[in-house]
Amino acid sequence: MKPLENAKLPLTTGQIARYCHVTHRGVLKWVESGKLKAYRTPGKHSRVNEEDFLKFLKTYGMPVPEEFQASTKKRILIVDDDRGMVHSLRRALMMDNKYLIEVAYDGFQAGRRFSDFKPDFIILDICMPGLDGYQVCEYIRHSDGGAKVKILVITAMGEGQEIKKIMDLGADDFLRKPFNNEVLRQKIKDMLGEKNP
Repeated sequence: MKPLENAKLPLTTGQIARYCHVTHRGVLKWVESGKLKAYRTPGKHSRVNEEDFLKFLKTYGMPVPEEFQASTKKRILIVDDDRGMVHSLRRALMMDNKYLIEVAYDGFQAGRRFSDFKPDFIILDICMPGLDGYQVCEYIRHSDGGAKVKILVITAMGEGQEIKKIMDLGADDFLRKPFNNEVLRQKIKDMLGEKNP
């Protein structure tokens, strides 16, 4: 079954039955018992929002169909002009296999990627040509949807003044380069509110 073209479209009970490999009647029982949140159309048909379907699967320990797995992964945007650092960051994050990763190599790209990719989390370098990390951080915090994005700054700067400035502009936390990949991954999990397995 192909994923819906528009992820915001509600799911029918028939679609859910096919995704979960159960009968249509079984899905209706989930709805009637209140286990699966649904609403009624004027024609008395049950419809389920995608986010409610995913919550149901998580609550009852059921596997997420492949078609929906991308929507359950957190989106991380890496913003750094150092390609070696970007490669290292990607490699560290891909070990968890639960993130969608996009990259911007400068501040101008970061603005475009932020609008198109709509990340949940940004790893941001301070020192970059053109727009630096301070300007990118400020831009994101004043953009539509930017207030809820988690921003982790990575920097080789040792001065507390630079860290204070970026935190004042809206960064959530920081790591000084060089850093341990396990520390990075744990910090991301903590900031995103993820529980360790």
